[in-house]
This record gives sequence, C-alpha cells and structure tokens, in this order.
Amino acid sequence: MLREVRADGAPAPVGPYSQAVVCGDLVFCSGQLGLDPATGAMAEGAVAQARQALANLQAILQAAGSSLNRAIKVTVYMTDLAHFPEVNKAYADFFEPPFPARTAIQVAALPKGGEVEIDVIALR
Repeated sequence: MLREVRADGAPAPVGPYSQAVVCGDLVFCSGQLGLDPATGAMAEGAVAQARQALANLQAILQAAGSSLNRAIKVTVYMTDLAHFPEVNKAYADFFEPPFPARTAIQVAALPKGGEVEIDVIALR
C-alpha cells in the first residue's frame, strides 16, 4: 500500500505529485527546490537553495516518520556544476556517517528558475 506524505514545513506541490510517498519501509521524496515554505520565495544562490531544499526534505521525512540520517539515496540536480564544491560543503552539514549513496547531475534548467533541486529515498 502507498501512503501520501504531506508536511506543513515544506512547500506544497506545484503540480500533480506528492511531497513523498511511503511504500513499505521506504520513503520516496519528490525533488525539493530552495523554496521557503512560508513565503514561497526562492533562496538566493545555489548554496542557500541547497540548504533550503534539504530543510524541506527534512520536514517531509519527519512527517513520514524518518529523517535525513535515514537517507539511503540522494540525487542533487544543479544547473551549474561549478557550484558543486560549495553545495557539497552545505550538503555535508545535513548528513552524518554512514552517508547515503548520492548522484550529482548538471541539468539545463529547473522549475521556477531554481539552481538546485534535491530528492531523497530514505528508510522509515
């Protein structure tokens, strides 16, 4: 059985998708941008967007009964991999060993003009 997850501490979906879906012991989080859930404003710059996206994901995972420390796979999408070193440092502030598996990908564009989007698969 699938269960939809809704977290007040993360931006509402802007389309026909769930913030996350729980399937068994796994939580599949949709990609999160650096949007402030209270104002809907995009954070300034790639590092701030990464931090806000991870904070949004933490809120979603908490609503699902999990946390970033239970993440098993993370994908980071960036519009410019030149920001990778700084984004990587910000990312490290949100995780502890054992670190999840991760992929970082440069993309042509992200919704709402974002520079960073992050999605997570975690254990519940």
